[in-house]
Amino acid sequence: MKRFHVHVGVTSLDQSIAFYSALFGQEPSVTKRDYAKWMLDDPRINFAISEKCGAAKGVEHLGLQVEDQAELGEVYAALKAADRPVLEEGATTCCYAQSEKSWIADPDGVVWEAFLTTGDSTVYGGNPELHQLASANAAANACCAPAPQAAAPASTGCCG
Repeated sequence: MKRFHVHVGVTSLDQSIAFYSALFGQEPSVTKRDYAKWMLDDPRINFAISEKCGAAKGVEHLGLQVEDQAELGEVYAALKAADRPVLEEGATTCCYAQSEKSWIADPDGVVWEAFLTTGDSTVYGGNPELHQLASANAAANACCAPAPQAAAPASTGCCG
């Protein structure tokens, strides 16, 4: 059964852990110096927060966590059917976990990940090349995203 995933950047990890623990009625299942995660069954969600220097605050990315390779294949097929560029990261370390994952961005640049967690890690992990998927602004907000290489020219369209 798939689990919805939300990752939120926070200003104060301690204050946010206290808030979300009260909101969810339980302590996080994982707590690190810069990260916390709740694996909730009601609602069925993997809710994570992190406090990274210079990172954007608020929703960083959304995702679908699966329980086995068969579900991962189903979700990967859905990503490809969405007809958007997919970044197939494969086996990786992110958010203190070993995972197999791929990334996609919706038409407005909201970054989504699809992943299967295969184990724990003692390190936070690396940075995928998410700027390939979304606008520089959207990619820069993702939890594991590197800073964009170069800024795109300013838009002169209706919203510029």
